[in-house]
Amino acid sequence: MRAGRAGRAGARDRRWAAAVAVSGGVVALLAATTGGTPAAAEGEPPPPGQVEFPTHCLPPQEAGLPPADGPTTARISVDDPAPKVGDTVTVTYRIAATPAVNPAATELPADAVTPGGRIVLAGAQSGEVTVVGVRRNDPVPAGATLPGVTMTGTFTVTAPGEITLAPGGYTLHAGHPVDLDTTCTAAGPAPVSQRLTAAPLPTANLRALTLGTAFGKPGARVAVTGSGFAPGAAVTVAGRTGAAETADRVAATADERGVVRAALPVTDKGTTGVVAYEGTAWSAQGGSGPAAYTVVDAAALVEAAPVVDGAPVVDAAPPSQGTRKVTVVVEPGALAMTQAGESVTLGAVPYGDGGAAAGRIGTVTVEDARGGPAGWSLVGRVTDFAGPGGVRIPGASLTWTPRCVAAAGSPSGCRAGSAGPVVPEGAVLASTADGAPAGGTFTVDAGVELRVPPYTPPGAYTAVLTLTLS
Repeated sequence: MRAGRAGRAGARDRRWAAAVAVSGGVVALLAATTGGTPAAAEGEPPPPGQVEFPTHCLPPQEAGLPPADGPTTARISVDDPAPKVGDTVTVTYRIAATPAVNPAATELPADAVTPGGRIVLAGAQSGEVTVVGVRRNDPVPAGATLPGVTMTGTFTVTAPGEITLAPGGYTLHAGHPVDLDTTCTAAGPAPVSQRLTAAPLPTANLRALTLGTAFGKPGARVAVTGSGFAPGAAVTVAGRTGAAETADRVAATADERGVVRAALPVTDKGTTGVVAYEGTAWSAQGGSGPAAYTVVDAAALVEAAPVVDGAPVVDAAPPSQGTRKVTVVVEPGALAMTQAGESVTLGAVPYGDGGAAAGRIGTVTVEDARGGPAGWSLVGRVTDFAGPGGVRIPGASLTWTPRCVAAAGSPSGCRAGSAGPVVPEGAVLASTADGAPAGGTFTVDAGVELRVPPYTPPGAYTAVLTLTLS
């Protein structure tokens, strides 16, 4: 029986692949907004980020007009100047003045000009963002300058650091009386109009710890195996009593794969667990554990004298012939979990609308047979959802609603974690508190929901959900 429990104790972490499908056809990650922006009145300071750059505008060949050269007045704004890697940022490109003129020989009616353009990214992330606008303009007399326009689009942040945004070329499409396109390009690099600083995603702690056995006599050496540590890192392996460390500790070094192996002598009889960590002290980001451990002191088991009226009865006479003392030792077991299913499949969402993709993680069964006062905690961590073309949906977009039920006869109660996001640094799925009585069998599950942004490119998006029991 002990061998079976030890085998279950070795499987402390569980990872599921979670996928969500986005349906639809060929896409461009674009958004349309309305209206142009008038230039600042004379004597007033320009809006923040407004720049001018020389522009060469080519009217459509059928218009028979010469090229128009002159300055374009524009500015770029963003909805989030301090995003995280993986976030989607909405950008707005406003053109207040352009040298382009009405290419039609007659007046253009209202709402006849459709703009499209691009924004140039540089710095920590390079590339271009496609932006589009809607048809919204006042009537334009023949030969008059075309009006200001507003265009929007989105991009996904892929690198931390400062990202600069500069206006690029644009096209003004006149839909009356026939389709006529005026194409404007910057004569040289345009000045930077907007800057944002992207923060890196928090690093998930994927360190794990397993013990060769869940109990032993005082002074016994317990085999400790850790994984997920920084290769070559100095690691401390220590005993723990509740939330405090004991004097039992050894130093170890992680190998080139981040694996740590050590033999820890446990002499403190109050030990309830073992931890391993990098640095000078254990932390949730730099350590792993505690892995449950119980000291069994068989030598401390003594036969208690019977008590009558509050006083022990001492029998000076030797035991009668044929009597024998009978002693039984109840050995503690392990803390382990099993779960149903190998993956989590979420529902599909329509392209354009986005929305919630729902599912369930599958049932987890936690068995606590340690017999000590220590509680346990089941924590989940999730990576970003990776999709086609490097597009990512942040892992923090996944939320869950946990549920935990203790089996009949279990000494401990069970507390479900809070409903909310499953963040990369970890969220509690279920737990039991320290203190007697402790132990039992518990059933844990959760409904999950991924919020998929509108206009997410179609395809399958996959993440890894890791559950750690300690």
